[in-house]
Amino acid sequence: MRSSNPVFSRRGFSRDNGYAGFNTAPQAGGPAVGTQANLYAQGNQYAPQGGNPYAQNPYAQQYGQAAPPQAPAAPGRMTMDDVVSRSALTLGTVAVGAALAWALLPVSTTSYGLAIGAALIAFVLAMVQSFKRKASPALILGYAAFEGVFLGVFSEMFNSRWSGAPFQAVLGTMAVSGATLLVYRAGWIRVTARYARIGMAIALAFMAVLAVNLLLVVFGVAEDGGLRSFGPLGAIVGILAILLGAFFLTLDFKQIEDGIAYGAPREESWLAAFGLTMTLVWIYIEMLRLVAIFSSSD
Repeated sequence: MRSSNPVFSRRGFSRDNGYAGFNTAPQAGGPAVGTQANLYAQGNQYAPQGGNPYAQNPYAQQYGQAAPPQAPAAPGRMTMDDVVSRSALTLGTVAVGAALAWALLPVSTTSYGLAIGAALIAFVLAMVQSFKRKASPALILGYAAFEGVFLGVFSEMFNSRWSGAPFQAVLGTMAVSGATLLVYRAGWIRVTARYARIGMAIALAFMAVLAVNLLLVVFGVAEDGGLRSFGPLGAIVGILAILLGAFFLTLDFKQIEDGIAYGAPREESWLAAFGLTMTLVWIYIEMLRLVAIFSSSD
């Protein structure tokens, strides 16, 4: 299940890369737990072969799905430390780019043009990485840097009208990501292939509606931004977009968990960092808009 949109693309842990992921379809004769196939081990060169060794696992008996195996530590395999360090580096690059843009590019027509140019470059780099079979640290960090420039100007623009909005948006993003991680780790959300398919269908429909709305705004059919207005309707759409970002975070968390459990190559931790960064940027932008909408209504 793959989209050409870099926000929706989750290439990281798929059959193309040799280990488990949501892009993997069940095959005849594959291992199963009860009546549910183990969708995360099909076509995975690191997964155990010859039947299902987890049938007696209490986790599998309770939830009807086997917990992913824990691959033994081995040189060259992805670990949580790898994911954390790459994610910190990528998000740090976004933050540095944003801080420099904020400090060096005062709000003006020129800075708006530079921000749009940076956003387009970041989009192209993200698209190129999304279509590559292997992670490219240069592309990922380049994306982070240009995305940071865009966010810096974008945030300064909002701060000039709604003082403190970027800081509130950062806190909101941290709250959403922390709550999502807590819910995921507590097992309140089960990330299955069906869950991913339904969520991706909703996401694509949501983006299609926003694309149509953008066209209507450009051609003057929809006034005041249409669905993206700074009114009650815009707030509802913003909340839905943040919930969608939380959904993407659960996919990111599951793919990281599976990548570590199935012994993914260490360089794939860059893809994990890439996915997390795009999702957090999505949530931050929507949170910033939401803060501005609520501030406007005061």
